[in-house]
Amino acid sequence: MNTEVSALDRLALLEQARLAVLFNGESASPTLPEWISHSWRRCLSNGLHPDYSVAFDAVSAAHITRTLDLQRDFIQAAQPEIERLCRAIAGTSFFALLTDAKGVVLDVGGSINRHDKRVEAIARVGVDLSEESVGTTAISAALTELRPVWLHRGEHFFRDTSVYSCAGAPIWGPQGDCIGMLDLTGINSPERPELMHLAALSARTIGNALLLRQEHDLLLRLNWPGRLMGDDNDGLVLLSSEGELLGANIAAREMLNLYPHLGKPLHASDVFALPWTLLFDAASKDHYLDVPLWSGLHLQARACIEQNYEQAPHISATGPLHQLQSAMIRKAIDLSRGNVSQAAKALGISRATLYRKLSRTGPKH
Repeated sequence: MNTEVSALDRLALLEQARLAVLFNGESASPTLPEWISHSWRRCLSNGLHPDYSVAFDAVSAAHITRTLDLQRDFIQAAQPEIERLCRAIAGTSFFALLTDAKGVVLDVGGSINRHDKRVEAIARVGVDLSEESVGTTAISAALTELRPVWLHRGEHFFRDTSVYSCAGAPIWGPQGDCIGMLDLTGINSPERPELMHLAALSARTIGNALLLRQEHDLLLRLNWPGRLMGDDNDGLVLLSSEGELLGANIAAREMLNLYPHLGKPLHASDVFALPWTLLFDAASKDHYLDVPLWSGLHLQARACIEQNYEQAPHISATGPLHQLQSAMIRKAIDLSRGNVSQAAKALGISRATLYRKLSRTGPKH
């Protein structure tokens, strides 16, 4: 009974906050987080009124087709995690929405009750759930605040959307920009703020999966000394064979103090205070590498050379050209008595490139 009374009191307090900010012109309410008040005032300044009917419009068919095509990798990277997420929320009324960075729904997961018009209104690919379209939502809030949020019932701007309770978390792309968000929504649900944590974990997993779909030659897993590695809390950094930083997940960007780089591409030597080729050397050894940073801090790293076959599909990985290349590499290493630097110089390639080729041709010497 106490829980029920508390829930009713909470809804009553939200109504008082709505009256104060949305109808009496007050700038804030002690009941509301400041970001909600800011969003409500933005909606009002955009000419919206909380009692207007919400249409839940979809973008045009051409826009949907173009967006789905552009976001194919993102959607495919997210699907396995959305499936796992939906198993976690299977005992609730909540379902999952994946949107792009503008709030347009790209994918839907979970138990969708298509007979409930309130569910059908938003659980559709192509629906525009941006703040401009449907007011304050967890989707628009996560994309604006760039952090996980929980939005319950009357905290939404429109009365039409006050039946929803939502947890949202932004998803970060390989270059450090917000590329979309993950939302968990229920209808007339009790408070479930713990779903904010679940949404954030799944959003991080999706971001990591998308990063690893990007072409690269070396993957670095990073963490602070003494921390266990091997899960989605690791920092992930992708390098080219020449040491160029191709992408990093949000954990690595936080560890390395990296921000979206608008100038020339970053190089491993800009980030790590050691000869960058040692990172490729570490890929041949089954142990952690101590990695100093220019700040004086240290991280531990595990390196893995990516085995991407660049030849055309019709060329066999064991065909004559591949065999010839393998023989040349083995001969160069034999002549240099196992000195990889000398072998790379003799072949006219970098040591990092030679390590990449070694990963494709057989055991390392």
